Amino acid sequence: MSEIEAFDFQLARIISVIKDTGAKVIGLQFPEGFKRRSLGIASGIESETGTSVIISGNPCFGACDLDVALLNDVEILFHFGHAHLDDNKLSQKVYFIETRSAVDVKDVVKLAVPELRGQKIGLITTVQHVHKLEDATSILREHGKECVICSGDSKIAYPGQVLGCNFSAAREEMCDEYLYIGSGQFHPLGVSLATKRRVLIADPFVNELREVDSSRVLRQRSAVIAKSIDAEVFGIVVSTKPGQERMALAEELKEMAKKHGRNAYVFTMDLVTPDQLLQFKVDAFVNTACPRLAVDEVGRFHAPMLTPMEFEIVLGEREWEDLIFDEITGE
Repeated sequence: MSEIEAFDFQLARIISVIKDTGAKVIGLQFPEGFKRRSLGIASGIESETGTSVIISGNPCFGACDLDVALLNDVEILFHFGHAHLDDNKLSQKVYFIETRSAVDVKDVVKLAVPELRGQKIGLITTVQHVHKLEDATSILREHGKECVICSGDSKIAYPGQVLGCNFSAAREEMCDEYLYIGSGQFHPLGVSLATKRRVLIADPFVNELREVDSSRVLRQRSAVIAKSIDAEVFGIVVSTKPGQERMALAEELKEMAKKHGRNAYVFTMDLVTPDQLLQFKVDAFVNTACPRLAVDEVGRFHAPMLTPMEFEIVLGEREWEDLIFDEITGE
């Protein structure tokens, strides 16, 4: 199946929305994996509607990461690849195009059956495959497995959906293990770290199974904590992205540092990168922006980058064995 066939970009719906609203200036925002399709989609929209289309060239990490500057220049923004976040204050001008996958998951789920050790299986995936969870459930039940698809908190649009920063749909206490349907590594890794349960990845694009191994990440996180134990000056990083901004948490962490006789300063920025932080001479950073930063970019910052929970360990407010994965949760 070609890339064009694999995902539904809902061009007919987009054109219908534009005609119904009478909008003349349209914005398009894509995550990195879909940017290559942007020119064809923009061309189709312009030819069918006569509108002017502006494509966001900024990085996009999720529904939390709307291009706020582009929103000021367009009447409608179509945001691809993510589901609506309930707390997104700018969403009245935004249409979320979830870009569902047409790839069949049945074969890879059948492949997973003999590898599943437990009886009660939690099913999880991204928004691209949530409509396929019923197919997966049918197959597992045919092979004598019990399936659980949990609703998450208010940030989760669909039962069984997980985000890179929110694993609330994987909180079923009675699950023996989880089966993640999708191609990425970070989401199932986050579930493994958050739940301490075995997670098996069923990748429908290459019909392949992989078991999540979180040991390497845990060693990396332990090393970051160890390097920060004697730190005296901390930089607490806050993102200004609409769905990532956690200033209240940053202020709590700053007060916590003060209580323990350490110095802490709050830095705000849109895109958090090693280069952006290079000029700030601190002993360690604490990340309150996208939780993936500390894990994905480990070793790239000039000072250790801690999660809020790791910062608590450094200060003695939390025990090592109580380390949990950072999440941005809802109600």
